[in-house]
Amino acid sequence: MNPLQTHDHEKLAEFKWIIGVDEAGRGCLAGPVTAGACVLERDFFESAEALELSAAVNDSKKLSEKTRAAQFAIIEKLREQRLLDFEVASGSVEEIETLNILGATRLAMQRALEGLSDRSNDWSLPQAAVDGPLFQQANRICIFVDGRPLKPFPYAHVSLIKGDGRSLAIAIASIAAKVVRDRKMAGLAKLYPQYGFEKHKGYGTLLHREALRKYGALAIHRKLFLQKIALSENL
Repeated sequence: MNPLQTHDHEKLAEFKWIIGVDEAGRGCLAGPVTAGACVLERDFFESAEALELSAAVNDSKKLSEKTRAAQFAIIEKLREQRLLDFEVASGSVEEIETLNILGATRLAMQRALEGLSDRSNDWSLPQAAVDGPLFQQANRICIFVDGRPLKPFPYAHVSLIKGDGRSLAIAIASIAAKVVRDRKMAGLAKLYPQYGFEKHKGYGTLLHREALRKYGALAIHRKLFLQKIALSENL
């Protein structure tokens, strides 16, 4: 899943850093939407140790919770060795209600990217340009975002459909976002044990919908999402 192979190699040869961005929890009925961002220096792909440690990293949506946690531990080890860096940020339920899910997702991704950038003295985020080249070449950095282009968004980026299966940087970002969000939902399960958040993580499973019918909605539930399923179910 070397991201340098997802686009024309000569076009990407000039970039020294690759950033991958992905989200978790966009389709949930409860809890925040969370984004991960991972930056890899070009030399990463030439490091046998790094490639060996990251060989198990894959699309987080295809992994069991246990496997995802094990891979996240690998990612954290890579960060400790300063072979990569990653950041996770969220858009709150209140922001989802105000900005809608797309706006809150963009905000979470922007926060994750800026969190990464704030720790680096070597690179800065490429500003989106109205006219001219897509990227500021002096930055020597390319941002890959899973899915469709983000509009509006302050930073220049390349969108990759199903990017978490095509780009190592996106796959790492995806795992980080998913694990951090799942742990947050497990924490909420301790506050609201009757809802089963530790099992469904806020997604609209039968268990979750039955709990909603029995106990009603919480402040951490997304009202707009509940309104949509209420059209077909008695919630």
